[in-house]
Amino acid sequence: MEQFKTLPALFRDRALAHPQIMAQAYRGSDGKFITRTYQQLYNDVLDFAVALKDLGITRTDHVGLIADNRREWLISDLAILTLGAVDVPRGCDSMEQEISFILSSTECRVVIVENSSQLKKVLNSRKNLPLLEKLILMQEPSDLDTDLAKKGTVELLSFATVLKDGELSRKGDTKLTNTEIDTGSRDDVATIIFTSGTTGEPKGVMLTHGNYLWQLDRTPYLLDGEPGDVWLSVLPVWHSFERLMQYVALERTSGLVYSKPIGAVMLPDIAEMRPHIIPGVPRLWESLATGIMRAVRKDGGIKKVMFMFFLSVGMKYCWARDMVFGRVARFKPRIRFIDTLIGLIPWLLLIIPRFLGDVLVYRKVRAKMGGRLRLCISGGGALQPHIDEFYRAIGVKIVEGYGITETAPVLSFRDQYKPRPGCVGTVFTDTECRIVDGDELEAAIESAVDGVWHIPPALPPGTAGVILVRGGQVMKGYYKRPDLTLRALDADRWFNTGDIGMLSYDNEIKITGRAKDTIVLLGGENIEPAPIEQSLKSFEYIESIAVLGQDKKYLAALIVPAKAAIMAFAAESDLLTEDYATLLEHPQIQQLFRTGIDARINRHNGFRPFEFIFRFLLLPEPFQVGKELSGKQEMMRHRIADIYRKEIAEMFLEKDR
Repeated sequence: MEQFKTLPALFRDRALAHPQIMAQAYRGSDGKFITRTYQQLYNDVLDFAVALKDLGITRTDHVGLIADNRREWLISDLAILTLGAVDVPRGCDSMEQEISFILSSTECRVVIVENSSQLKKVLNSRKNLPLLEKLILMQEPSDLDTDLAKKGTVELLSFATVLKDGELSRKGDTKLTNTEIDTGSRDDVATIIFTSGTTGEPKGVMLTHGNYLWQLDRTPYLLDGEPGDVWLSVLPVWHSFERLMQYVALERTSGLVYSKPIGAVMLPDIAEMRPHIIPGVPRLWESLATGIMRAVRKDGGIKKVMFMFFLSVGMKYCWARDMVFGRVARFKPRIRFIDTLIGLIPWLLLIIPRFLGDVLVYRKVRAKMGGRLRLCISGGGALQPHIDEFYRAIGVKIVEGYGITETAPVLSFRDQYKPRPGCVGTVFTDTECRIVDGDELEAAIESAVDGVWHIPPALPPGTAGVILVRGGQVMKGYYKRPDLTLRALDADRWFNTGDIGMLSYDNEIKITGRAKDTIVLLGGENIEPAPIEQSLKSFEYIESIAVLGQDKKYLAALIVPAKAAIMAFAAESDLLTEDYATLLEHPQIQQLFRTGIDARINRHNGFRPFEFIFRFLLLPEPFQVGKELSGKQEMMRHRIADIYRKEIAEMFLEKDR
């Protein structure tokens, strides 16, 4: 593949080579889809870039971009990058405190926002943004928007007006934009993406053009795609996963259809636009599978019996096929010949029933997904095994990847032609991966001399440890935080992911936990548990608390009550206190904690809905050093998850697997 220096250089090449292919599709005010070609998108990007230049944006400037996925986001992003400037993105679910911190620390003079709600968030933080000069609103500004901007002494511009001004200024000329594009380099910072932090300070991850281009050079070997393909875009594009997927679509000269991850919106969009590829988070795939099963149960009768029978056949067939053809992740030594023998007879016996299932059942399900869906991509969290099995059984190809924001984000991907379940795929081409002992790693970091540390020896395949990686997708560093950068990157540019996992004998990764505290829900939401725990510890009846929810739909908590306070409350309330464990199950005690939790974790206190604690369990025994706590009396979350596996499974309404 040709080596481009910047993302706009790659986009320019694709737009000029395939000007008439559809680049974007979105619903207009009348509810009908509007399509834009690569030529039209290219002109929009150049016009907007010239307009930003006229507004004073120059190379290395930071431009705020507060919006979810929509066509204007991509125009803004590519235009900012065309000038060699840096975008600072955030989604519409961001809190005012986050936006204030992010925009102030990056010193943004110009901020692009999606709607009036985001406009108000920025203006409410005006006192913390002394450098802010201009706001560009993607939606047409109302009189109220204009009045608010005037009160905030900020110039308010509409996206459409800025785009038109750029068109009039540029007059079709490409000299300025070509010069800017050709001046850029792969080492230039393209974006600063801040990891989530509720009341704590988020970290700004600096990703370069080279970080993204390095992956785009290698994705053709992992993801099938060609000019004219249609990709469905439903995820918040400021997240690194969806952002990379959109760049992959551009690299393939494919079209992006903008939708929403809501069944009532997404399914009609799928039926009309018939996408070939859909990237999504685990929650999306789970919700679609649940919807299919709900419809089957509603039909009942023979349809339900047939579906459940052939679903079971499909699952057994896939297992046998994987055994026969070696699609088994090898975390322990295995003899391929024996696997083949074990699976051969079941596979042969199930070929015809599986074919009948495809004719009678599976094809009808796939037809509801557009009829030409070739590939589903799951990222942003762990895909639950039963959901993985469901799609494989009905013949929908779904591949899972693994990565984090600091690696832009891909580190591994399943082979779309020979996917192996039970892992998150083979380590990315030219990426080095090493599994090391967590205690040895922490000791190396703590004993670093002048901030320089070196990674410990690698553990053998099948042994769990902290995942370290090195490759061209690893970030430049944390913005204005050299201290954090030094702790994350060793002297040889090995990056500490903070995740716990193991390598297979075929260089595939399996994630078994997270050494770092960040929780990623099934929907891809990143949550820092520490601020939530800190807030709840202000409740006089809580001694210790561990917030949980990795790869789940919601958050839950294990709580160690302050025993003396609970006993005093029980005495005042005339509750029986002979058996402390039984006392903790009393409805009045349960309500005491429910009320205390809800009073602290709510919107008014700056927490988002997905950060609410939906379930909790009161533990009669305190956390102990050497068990749940380290020698520093810090919680060891992976040990807590293991010790209380059964209790945690009950809180999340699932069987102990």
